[in-house]
Amino acid sequence: MLFDPNTYDPRHLDDESRRLLRATVDWFEERGKRRLVADDQAKVWYTDFLDFVAREKLFATFCTPAAEAGGDPAKRWDAARNAALSEVLAFYGLQYWYAWQVTVLGLGPIWMSDNAAARRKAAELLDRGAVFAFGLSEKEHGADVYSTDMVLTPTGDGFTASGGKYYIGNGNVAGMVSVFGRRADVEGPDGYVFFAVDPRHERFELVKNVVDSQMYVSEFRLHDYPVTAADVLHTGTDAFSATLNTVNVGKFNLCTASIGIDEHAFHEAVTHAHNRVLYGKRVTDFPHVRQNFVDAYARLAAMKLFADRSVDYFRSASPDDRRYLLFNPITKMKVTSEGERVIDLLWDVIAAKGFEKDTYFTMATRDIRALPKLEGTVHVNLALVLKFLPNYLFHPTDYPEVPTRHDPADDGFFWRQGPARGLGGITFHDWETAYREHAHVPNAARFHEQARSLRTLLAEAAPDEAQQRDLDFLLTLGHLFTLVVYGQLVLEQAEITGLDADVLDQVFDVLVRDFSAYAVALHGKASSTEAQQRWAVGQVRKPVVDQGRFDRVWERVAALSGAYEMRP
Repeated sequence: MLFDPNTYDPRHLDDESRRLLRATVDWFEERGKRRLVADDQAKVWYTDFLDFVAREKLFATFCTPAAEAGGDPAKRWDAARNAALSEVLAFYGLQYWYAWQVTVLGLGPIWMSDNAAARRKAAELLDRGAVFAFGLSEKEHGADVYSTDMVLTPTGDGFTASGGKYYIGNGNVAGMVSVFGRRADVEGPDGYVFFAVDPRHERFELVKNVVDSQMYVSEFRLHDYPVTAADVLHTGTDAFSATLNTVNVGKFNLCTASIGIDEHAFHEAVTHAHNRVLYGKRVTDFPHVRQNFVDAYARLAAMKLFADRSVDYFRSASPDDRRYLLFNPITKMKVTSEGERVIDLLWDVIAAKGFEKDTYFTMATRDIRALPKLEGTVHVNLALVLKFLPNYLFHPTDYPEVPTRHDPADDGFFWRQGPARGLGGITFHDWETAYREHAHVPNAARFHEQARSLRTLLAEAAPDEAQQRDLDFLLTLGHLFTLVVYGQLVLEQAEITGLDADVLDQVFDVLVRDFSAYAVALHGKASSTEAQQRWAVGQVRKPVVDQGRFDRVWERVAALSGAYEMRP
C-alpha cells in the first residue's frame, strides 16, 4: 500500500516513464538522508536537483504536451504519471515537489493559449531544463483575481505593465512567468490579461524570498515592463478561465504531495515505535498506539484510493463529462486535510522523536500543514464543493463506466476545458451504485445508511434562508457531503485494485466515525434548528466492531517496521 523505494517499479506506466521515476528515486537515495536533512536545515537552494531535472529532461518529458513535443514520443501531459512523480518528489521533501508544482502552474496558461510562439518558446525552455512560475497572487489581495493591482497601460504598440506579485514560487530562476493583470482602460472582466514575462528583463525586479525555507517563494515587481502582442496569452474572460482551469490541472498535485509526505513519515514512525520498549513493553503493544497506527494506515489508504480514482475521471473528462470539477477540490481540501490527521496520529505515538533534527518526520510535521493552505484554503474549496450537492445527491444521470486510465496518452482536454462556469449544471452517475455493490462490507454498509440520511436532512430540514447565508453552518454540511463523495471513489478504486476486504472495512470504520463527528458539529451550530438537531443525533453511529479484522490490519502495519529506511 505504501510507497517503498526499495521495491518501487511503476509497472502500470510505459518504459521511459518508469525509467525516469526510478532514476529520480535513485538520485535521492544516493544522496542520502543526512544530506537531505542538512540541506533542509541550512536552506540550501537545490541547484543539484534542478541540474538532475535538466540532465534527465524530467520536467520536459512530463510537462510538455504532445502537440508541443516536436515528435518526441516520450513527451506528453499524462496525469497518471504526473501523479506518480508528484508523490515521489514529496516523499523526499516538499521543496523538491514545489519546484515541479510551480512549473506545472506556470505552464498552464501557456499551454492553454492560442499564442503558438509562446508555446514553442516554453517547450524549448523546458527542453533546456528551465522551470516556470505562476504570477497570480498579490500581497494585498492573495489570489483574488477581481482585485488585481497588476495594471497594463496601453501604449502605441502594446502595453506597459506595473505592479507586484507575491508568493510566486521559482521566481528567482524561472525561464518564463505567466502573469495575471488587468488593463487600465477596460473595466471588469473584459480587461483581464494573462501575459508572459521574462524575469531576466531589466524592468523585472526580484524583491525577496518571502519564506524562510529552501524554496524560493518570491515577491517581484514589474516597472513599466513592455508587453507586446507576442507576450499576450489570454485576454478578457478567457484570461479568467485560464486562471481557474490552470488550478484545475495543477492543484491536484497537492493531494499526491500529502500522500508522499505521509508515506515517508509512516515508515519512520512505525519503525521507531515498533522497536522501542517502554515500561517493559514494546510501544506498539499498547492498545491506543495500535489504534493510532491502524487509523493512520486506513486514512492513508483512503487518500491513495481517492486520488488514484480521481485521475481516471480527470483523464476521461470532456465537455460532456465535467465530473472532475467536483473531485478536484476534494483532492485539494479533503485529501490534504487527511494528510495532516495522519501526521498527528503518528506524532502522538512517537512524541518527542518527531522533533529531532536528524529525522524526516520533523520536516513532515512542518510541510504537511502547508498543503491544505496553499490554494484557497479548506473553506474556499468546501464552498465550491457545495455547488455540486443538489445534482449529485438528487439528480443522477447515466454515464458510461470510467475505466482505469494508465494508458500512455496525452491529456489534451486539460488545455481546452472551456469557460469556467456552469458548475451547478454538472450531473453525476448514481453515487449509490458503488455503495450497493459493497453492501457485504459491514462498515461500508453502515456508512451508506449515514450517507442516505443526508438526503433526508436536505429534503425534510434543509437550511433556511438565513442558514444559507451562514457559511459556518454550510461548511459543516459541506464536510458531510464531501465524505459521501470521498467514500464513493474509495469504493470504486478498491473494486478496481482488489483491495483487501479487511483494509476496506477499516477505512469505513474511520468514515463512520467521521460522519458522526460532523453530525455532532452540525448539532452544535448556533443556527441549527430542532429538526436538524434531531437528525444529527440520529446519525451518531458506532462502527461495526471486528477485533479479528483490526488485528489483521495491524499485522499489515507492523510488517512495515524496518521495511524502508532512507540511506544515511
